[in-house]
Amino acid sequence: MSVPLAARTGIPPLENGDRLSRDEFHRRYEAMPEDVRAELIEGVVYMAAELPANFCYPPRSGIPALENGDHLSREEFERRYEAMPESVHAELIEGVVYMASPVRLNAHGEPQGTLIGWLAIYASTRPGVRHGDNTTLLLDAGNEPQPDGLLRYDDGQSTLSEEGYIVGAPELVVEVTSSTVSYDLNVKMEMYRRNGVREYVAWRVLDDELDWFILRNGVYERLVADDGGIVSSEVFPGLRLNVPALLGGDIARVLREQFEANNVES
Repeated sequence: MSVPLAARTGIPPLENGDRLSRDEFHRRYEAMPEDVRAELIEGVVYMAAELPANFCYPPRSGIPALENGDHLSREEFERRYEAMPESVHAELIEGVVYMASPVRLNAHGEPQGTLIGWLAIYASTRPGVRHGDNTTLLLDAGNEPQPDGLLRYDDGQSTLSEEGYIVGAPELVVEVTSSTVSYDLNVKMEMYRRNGVREYVAWRVLDDELDWFILRNGVYERLVADDGGIVSSEVFPGLRLNVPALLGGDIARVLREQFEANNVES
């Protein structure tokens, strides 16, 4: 398998929803594989979604297919999403459809798996706390995201619909993102703030940084690490993250320390 030019040159790959200058868009686009299609619209990157080879267009159901950048109501988004192949992943953010590009192991798949393991260890000994992975949230009008991970209290500020979706904002959301140019730290972060997600964790993989925000008086502020680089939740007692160990690839230490913190708190 050939290695994409972006990986060989060290130029960051394009990500759907990135907010870039025209010059930076061109620099990254030229380093992407030739079969990648992308546009820069009002400073935002829209990439063509990769659909299954057997996907019929127009769909046999007669329901229009989802398209990146569509402006839809939540009801129309759900109608079209349900008619798409199961392998298609999409979100509705501020009334705009964002469809996922293929997920790379190093840039997203493995970091997301690490954070889910961290959340699962915490929730495993906490009655009334549940964690989730790519779970649909029904927020205010025009917003139906699927965050990479979350924690919620059963008796907290969100509820479960009859279909099992989360209605309202969970207490904590985590996202794996490329860098500060990603929509996760722009339009999506603003959506979470407005809907009352109390803590927001964003792992900026390409920047080799992690941000942990807490909502105070309607504004996100960064939680400050202690002298050892440990950031601790104010909403979930005992939830802690050794950021230097995480960024340094010592995942065993990150998970072990959370397990030990659970035992101290219990």
